[in-house]
Amino acid sequence: MRRIAGMAVLLLVSATLFAQAPVVPGVGSRKITINLWTHDDPNRSVLEKQFIAEFMAANPNITVNYNTYPSNRIFEALTTAFAANQGPDIFNVSIGNAVSFIDNGRVVPVDYKALGLKGPEELEAEYLPGTLDAVKRGSDIYGLPLELTNMCLYVNRKMLREAGFDPDRDYPRTWEDLVRLSEKIVQRNGQIITRRGFDFRYDAYPNIFIPMVEQLGGEYVSRDGKKAIIGDEAWLRALQWMKDFGPTGRNLGSPTYTAARTAFDKNNGEVAMSFSGLYQEARMKAANPDFFNSKDWMVVPFPQWKDAKKKVTANYSGHYYMVNAQSDKLRQQAAWMLIKFMLSHGDQYLEKVAILQPTRKLVDSPIFKSFPYSDVFARDFENARIVYVGKGSARLSTLLSEAIQSVMVGGVDPKVALEKLRKEAQAVLDTED
Repeated sequence: MRRIAGMAVLLLVSATLFAQAPVVPGVGSRKITINLWTHDDPNRSVLEKQFIAEFMAANPNITVNYNTYPSNRIFEALTTAFAANQGPDIFNVSIGNAVSFIDNGRVVPVDYKALGLKGPEELEAEYLPGTLDAVKRGSDIYGLPLELTNMCLYVNRKMLREAGFDPDRDYPRTWEDLVRLSEKIVQRNGQIITRRGFDFRYDAYPNIFIPMVEQLGGEYVSRDGKKAIIGDEAWLRALQWMKDFGPTGRNLGSPTYTAARTAFDKNNGEVAMSFSGLYQEARMKAANPDFFNSKDWMVVPFPQWKDAKKKVTANYSGHYYMVNAQSDKLRQQAAWMLIKFMLSHGDQYLEKVAILQPTRKLVDSPIFKSFPYSDVFARDFENARIVYVGKGSARLSTLLSEAIQSVMVGGVDPKVALEKLRKEAQAVLDTED
């Protein structure tokens, strides 16, 4: 894989002229407060607070309260707030959780006029195909994507060379390769792993494990949304792979260790390969600039089974900004104008935080193409689809995690785990009906 040189190019591209903050019509002397809740990201918070300050300067009678929550707590906080009819005016949450707010009537469709658009067709034309489908109901669109994330495989070239591999020739292309390379790289002190060749992304089973099943012809939920677990053979093979990989099998990795993507950035010989999104490059650059600027790492495509029935890359997830249906009309209008203003700076989000807004303009821009290995992420995206966002998606994600953990850590037979998952997942679909 050829690394695209020149992160320094970003500084030059950043000289583009950014849009001025809009003035919200109809405010007059009325004092308006907009509450915005978002998941915590220190680098993004700095950027968004800057945009909000510009927006408030252009609208002196509007105050925006910016509140952040840990990613694993914001859905619970939002659910509690909305249950008490005290939800924020603006919020973003992962799409798997966002769907519940749409289907329960808690959010309003995009205000196209506030965005300076004639209707949904113009809005969809700005984005990559399919990236608004998850927040679309009929002809209405209920959110704008802050980011969409697909995952590829980060590889420490130095660690592969130390294990006797040529990283350019021997990098893993298949799930079988990942096991083979891991067995050559792993080191242990007794049963405790001190050096991992590869470890899974245990917080992202819908993104990574489900594509493993789909590559073999299986599905979690049928296309009509009525049946759980399609293709037992595919499921059993993928679950067996997890069992063989984990501590009750070959003991190559486990969810009990430091997240692989975090350890990878340290470049201290702890992890050779890990899954993450393009945003990981910004974290690596901040945490370990010497490693980031070296030639000791690369990004390669999402693995496939050797005998995969179809090519499927990592399912992408995303966070969408939405607006509270209980806010009054003027606050809703102001909220959509603020969201549009923030998201009009897609190049800054990419440059400073390495999160990707899936607009055609940004993906075709020099700034995206100058990011290391952006071409790998872009090509993988062509064979990706969004994580399941239908009935009971949040609960189904939890059940999937429990099933995989029971196999990996608890040593449960994959057939037993699959039957339990089928029963519980089907109950979710039937209840949601």
